[in-house]
Amino acid sequence: MRGRGWLLAGLAGIGFSVAPARADEAAVVQLPAIVVTAPGGAIDMDDARIIGSRDIIVAGVPDLLAALTRNIAGITLQDAQGNPWQPNLVHRGFTASPLQGQSQGIAVYMDGARFNQPFGDTVQFDLIPEAAIRSITLLDASPVYGLNALGGALLLQTKDGRAEPGIEASATGGRFGYAEASMAAGFADGAFSGFGAIQYSRERGWRNHSPSRLVNGYIDLGLDAERGGIHAKLVGADTDLTGNGVAPVELLAANRRAVFTWPDNSRSRYGRVSLHPWVALSDTSRLEASLYAQRLTLRTVNGDAADIESCEDDDAEGLLCLEAAGGAGEEAILTTTAGESVPDRLGGEGYGVLNRGRIRTNAAGFLVQIVDDSSLAGGRNHLALGISHDRGRTRFAASTELGTLTEDRSVTGLGSIIMQNDGAIAPVGLVAHNRHWGVFLQDRLPIAPGLAAEIGLRWNHARIELVDQIGTALNGRHSFQRLNPGVELDYRLSDGLSLRAGYAETSRAPTPAELSCADEAAPCSLTNFFIADPPLKQVVARSWEAGASGHVASGGWSADWLLSAYRTTNDDDIQYVASAIRGRAYFRNIGRTRRQGLDASVKLKRGGVDARLSYAFTDATYRHSLLLSSPANPMAGEDGTIEVQGGDTLPGIPRHSATLSLDYAGTVGGRRWTVGGDLIARSGQYLVGDEGNDNARSPGYLIVNVRAGVDVMPRVTLFGEVRNLFGRRYATFGTFAQVDEIELEEAPGASDARSYGPGAPRRWHMGVKARF
Repeated sequence: MRGRGWLLAGLAGIGFSVAPARADEAAVVQLPAIVVTAPGGAIDMDDARIIGSRDIIVAGVPDLLAALTRNIAGITLQDAQGNPWQPNLVHRGFTASPLQGQSQGIAVYMDGARFNQPFGDTVQFDLIPEAAIRSITLLDASPVYGLNALGGALLLQTKDGRAEPGIEASATGGRFGYAEASMAAGFADGAFSGFGAIQYSRERGWRNHSPSRLVNGYIDLGLDAERGGIHAKLVGADTDLTGNGVAPVELLAANRRAVFTWPDNSRSRYGRVSLHPWVALSDTSRLEASLYAQRLTLRTVNGDAADIESCEDDDAEGLLCLEAAGGAGEEAILTTTAGESVPDRLGGEGYGVLNRGRIRTNAAGFLVQIVDDSSLAGGRNHLALGISHDRGRTRFAASTELGTLTEDRSVTGLGSIIMQNDGAIAPVGLVAHNRHWGVFLQDRLPIAPGLAAEIGLRWNHARIELVDQIGTALNGRHSFQRLNPGVELDYRLSDGLSLRAGYAETSRAPTPAELSCADEAAPCSLTNFFIADPPLKQVVARSWEAGASGHVASGGWSADWLLSAYRTTNDDDIQYVASAIRGRAYFRNIGRTRRQGLDASVKLKRGGVDARLSYAFTDATYRHSLLLSSPANPMAGEDGTIEVQGGDTLPGIPRHSATLSLDYAGTVGGRRWTVGGDLIARSGQYLVGDEGNDNARSPGYLIVNVRAGVDVMPRVTLFGEVRNLFGRRYATFGTFAQVDEIELEEAPGASDARSYGPGAPRRWHMGVKARF
């Protein structure tokens, strides 16, 4: 109730702080309906990469992630979880991911409200109502976009009834039990408008034991007048996803559909309500805001192998012991929450664990800014000044149940909840409070004809409080603050050529998830366990960028091109480091890292031809020597550590990325038809856990997608797509797993520690869409 109270109070404050226009005021130019998309009032848009709704549904069904891959240089999707709705999105070496173990480096906003989830700054793509997305915008690093904008900001803008009138419905079916149905409707009546969308998706998955189901919904109600307006939006999601993750290479070679251990399931329920008012303050300025409140409940269960065997010590005969990975280190007698030792029931081997977690987050926040667009020195001065606040309360609980590993490598619980005295494995109960404040200014200042300076400044303050619900080990209060500046010079040489160069500082505070799992002596599970609470430093990124963009038209062709060169250096970067205990890891600051490279893209159009070509070169490296734990790495020392030298490449990032997309639309016999396809190429990458670059990279890959559509009758379209047309076997993600102590029936005697996140085989879908 307190969160709702201050949210409503904030909205009331906005309303009372703006005096209504007097009747005797001069007439003003009619302002468009305003939708807040991010801090800064969309000032820094000259080099933005924008994807419209047509690009999102080019294959017939809404697919936001595929649209990003097709249209933006350097974006790569990694199958770390093995689920199409749970990828890691990597851009310029920075990640937006639903996984707590990933260092999040991209700020995501939906209609001006922060979408990174408070507990780990994660980005759950399955919660996004794809059928309701009007546009996606990717912006370069700027301090104005707040925490996590180390590699840039991703802005999602939803639809409204004024811009999207009518009714649209579609039904789709495809390989591996894929089915999808969606419906959207919008209308406008005078100043009032409404829009709603609902989308249902499911599949049994192309790998064994991998079903998924999603339901997403969206409603927008708006009132738009000449001098102000307000929109109320509701987003909801109910998802049940299975992502069985990576598998050993020898297992994949024997049976590509096989999974290593299972189950690995996550269930989410999400709801968010938001208000977006704006009002004209004068002919040139307006006040706009986004206010939101949301709730997310996430439940996870993960079956995994464990280094649990019968004790070797004669004094512990007939009991189970926990060992360090690979048998290194001393064994410890396994104990339960009752403090009792666990008897050996299976003859000393064949044990696994079921890791269960539950996250419930209530969050709310607001963004309020004044945007002014005035004449100055013969040009236009665009100014935005504002404040934002985000707060969240997360209750986290987790436990590890002893289980038996069956012949098909599933884990069945045996009823005993593990609790080791040293905290290596123990139940967790935690309440985390986040409070983030930001005050920002962004100004596009004209300096001379064709020359402008974009100035950004933001003060961030983050306060995180952890309250242990079981003991006191997790208790802690942490505060981080920083003033980040940025400046960019833009020079318009002609109507078809612009140059730019700039510098920006951005930062991110350690998340509650990271702060609660930063002790090497008490690591946490890969499925979101948090054990200890030593401090971590905030990450500060310093970015330099230079580039050019232009437009060329000749002979019926038009071309838009963009070229960017960048270098970003992170101080006190944070990384998830493997522990000597199987399946567990911890966060630590690793010093300085650097990401630099080149992005290039061009869009060509002529008549019905639409072609897009992009290339990205990414050089991501460590800048300091390190000693990291990676016990599953075959090149690790006897103590399970590897040496990292300054200049070694960060794992999990392809060095070269290239995409070619081509679509053609025409008309035959009065019926419109389209045909198109993509070539997606990525170079190999070092495996996660091979930070010292001591092993070979994973193979690169090239896949081909084709699609087509035809109007079978007025306003009714039949469409279809085939992905990975030639059925290539490829991997988008790689790491290491300890396989020598687990019997793989499909690959007897397997010993290769490399494990890949396999890309999907050839798959297709067909559907029909109707518009009214």
